[in-house]
Amino acid sequence: MPRLRTAQDPRGRRLIGRTLLASALLTAVAAVPAVAAAPQAPRTPAAASARKDLGASAHQQVAHFYGAYIDAVSAEDGGRLATALKTFYLTPRLRSELNTWEQRNHADGVLRAQNTPIAFRVTPDDSAAGHTWSTVRLTWSGGKHPTYSYLTVRSDLRTGKISGIGR
Repeated sequence: MPRLRTAQDPRGRRLIGRTLLASALLTAVAAVPAVAAAPQAPRTPAAASARKDLGASAHQQVAHFYGAYIDAVSAEDGGRLATALKTFYLTPRLRSELNTWEQRNHADGVLRAQNTPIAFRVTPDDSAAGHTWSTVRLTWSGGKHPTYSYLTVRSDLRTGKISGIGR
């Protein structure tokens, strides 16, 4: 059983909360194929307006993924959880692309770095052609002059999965 940091500081509480959230999401994975196989309701104006809200939920998915992923790679023995998070949140094609990128660059493909950021922020961007984009700002240092890097993350509106990560 992995050891969790004590919840004395806010970062420790976030780690515990995100770890529990990730565990619950991974437990729910078994139910997803059954829901996906259910017959689809015919399109109505109400269903069309509900699709507009999918972009917002895709940005939230990106934020949930990056929060849980950063905590997993920061944690001692978090490698299995990080792999499980990739399996749950990322498309198979993206996982394959990241694996190739990681072998070539000897770095983490999700973060595009060899170390772990101290913070992140997700900002919604445009949506078109069945996809939505988010900008992820990774914070690498604190103080008066923090260092940032930016990633563009593409999500598939139909599946809600992350389908692209680039600079």
